[in-house]
Amino acid sequence: MAENIFSKWKESLERTRKAGFGRIATFLGASEINSDTWDDLEALLIQSDLGIETTNSVLENLKKAVLAEGVTQSTVLLKLLKTELISRLTSPAEMDLSHQPTVIFLVGVNGSGKTTTAAKLGRLFSLSGKKVLLAAADTYRAAAIDQLQVWADRLGLPIIAGQPDSDPGAVAFDAIQSALARKFDVVLVDTAGRLHTRYNLMEELKKVHRVVGKALPGAPHLVLLVLDATTGQNALLQAKAFQAAVQVNGVILAKLDSSAHGGMAFAIQKELGLPIYFAGLGEKPEDLTPFDRVAFVEGILNQ
Repeated sequence: MAENIFSKWKESLERTRKAGFGRIATFLGASEINSDTWDDLEALLIQSDLGIETTNSVLENLKKAVLAEGVTQSTVLLKLLKTELISRLTSPAEMDLSHQPTVIFLVGVNGSGKTTTAAKLGRLFSLSGKKVLLAAADTYRAAAIDQLQVWADRLGLPIIAGQPDSDPGAVAFDAIQSALARKFDVVLVDTAGRLHTRYNLMEELKKVHRVVGKALPGAPHLVLLVLDATTGQNALLQAKAFQAAVQVNGVILAKLDSSAHGGMAFAIQKELGLPIYFAGLGEKPEDLTPFDRVAFVEGILNQ
């Protein structure tokens, strides 16, 4: 079973591996460590979208380990790098779904894959025995409502949707009232995608957040930020803006299989301290999978 998980991650992360991390594995294939090794490794880590701050921190730790252990071969340095990268990713605690219903808010910019992720997440929770209700609170795009409706029909999940341009707060409120009456376990609220640089849109997101709290004190219980992994370091700016607007509890990395920028996962953990709960490794419903830090690092570095 573990082997299947590792092979799926490796297969899905081919693009990230080819773009940067794979070059690191080749470069550290079979040679002696010298001063050029560190300069070249620094350049490759930055190209792999780790960010300058994270790269410097990684290199500092590796140099200490090489000195302490008397390492001379770059193949051993590659093993040390794997261990170092794994240590920089946390395994998230299990989601607390004990509230009835547990209200989960999905936020992110336009095109991040949020609506599709909402449906896939609904499927995952449903398979674990939870009664799931989808709320199509992205009322600004008729296509988003239709898209979530199509996914809901396909996966056999109930949905509450408003009319295009209706009040998104009202849709979220109705969904929570319905979930309370019908004893649902989880409500997944798909909010409108918004540019993190647009003040008025972020203010409206805060308003929907407040409405949800009025519908059910303590809600939303989780705010998950869906980030498009193909955007690289720009995702970090988005995350900071959403964190300031609504209290984000965790991240879902969508489109990781399409990304050459897998290194941003390390920057997100270092600079935001947010756990990565799930990763999108393909377009099929079953391709949303719990984030596995070991499988991820093995997948980006293994040849």
